[in-house]
Amino acid sequence: MTQRASGPLPTARSRRRYRIVLTTLLVLAIGFGLGLLAWDNPMPVGSDGFWRIAQLRATMVVVMLVVAFCQALATVSFQTATNNRIVTPSIMGFEALYVAVQTAAVYFLGVAGAGLLKGLPQFVLMVVLMVGLSCALYGWLLSGRYGNIQIMLLIGIIIGGGLASVASFMRRLLSPSEFDVLTARMFGSMANAEASYLPVAIPLCLAAGGALWWQAKRLNVVALGRETSTNLGLNHRREIMRVLFLISILMAVSTALVGPMTFLGFLVATLAYQFADTYDHHHLFPVAVLIGFVVLAGSYFVLKNVFYAEGVVSIIIEMVGGSVFLFVILRKGRL
Repeated sequence: MTQRASGPLPTARSRRRYRIVLTTLLVLAIGFGLGLLAWDNPMPVGSDGFWRIAQLRATMVVVMLVVAFCQALATVSFQTATNNRIVTPSIMGFEALYVAVQTAAVYFLGVAGAGLLKGLPQFVLMVVLMVGLSCALYGWLLSGRYGNIQIMLLIGIIIGGGLASVASFMRRLLSPSEFDVLTARMFGSMANAEASYLPVAIPLCLAAGGALWWQAKRLNVVALGRETSTNLGLNHRREIMRVLFLISILMAVSTALVGPMTFLGFLVATLAYQFADTYDHHHLFPVAVLIGFVVLAGSYFVLKNVFYAEGVVSIIIEMVGGSVFLFVILRKGRL
């Protein structure tokens, strides 16, 4: 007799499959993390020099973990809030604002002046600007009588396009040397992050991520849609605004830390849905975070130690993520 059950992983086969996926991702994450710390270390294993070099590399590994955590939780939660699996939080103009601020700094202050706008004050300023803009946008668009998610997304796209156009205009007026300096800041790279950012970035990530984890069951209800969740007794608008505020913190931290990573979150969330094969966010979040870290750490490890081309990692991730995005668009309706 077939045993019937309900829940996020209803059968013994699905539970076993989930445990295998989680264990495999955990082993890969630990392997790539240790590989980045210890591989090609010129000092004898266990010596003071070995540990000193490993400690220097540890900052980059921690930055990857923070970026994977932010992008994974933010994208999965954003797709749940918008009830759409082909959009990412980048559509709200976070990265366009980052590019516009960086371009404006070089345009108005020059290379020397923009060089002064670095370090922890610049990181905190970027986070405050991005969270402030997103909160103003969400509060204005969702608290009105006719406010809805579709209008919010449309205005977010328009604002992002406008900021990108302004930044493009300023870039055309830069000198070649200023353009080179700006271009180096525009690509998402772990080299953009500094260890001094982490004491601010990590608590913000843990607070926002912990809040999303705490209301994961509410996200399961939100995923059913506005009408269904309202009929089940949930204040849908208030829940959406709370989730979007937490998403804005995660995206602001990730973008201010390493720069634009447009398709990383989409790639991670899409793979997490396929591997976890469940609606429950308590099960989706760990798989998404581990996939994000494996993608980042694995790409850096292979390109750095095999092809000696670590600088192009973000470009390749964006290219693969963009290709997956087009593939999903072409088979829309099957997710």
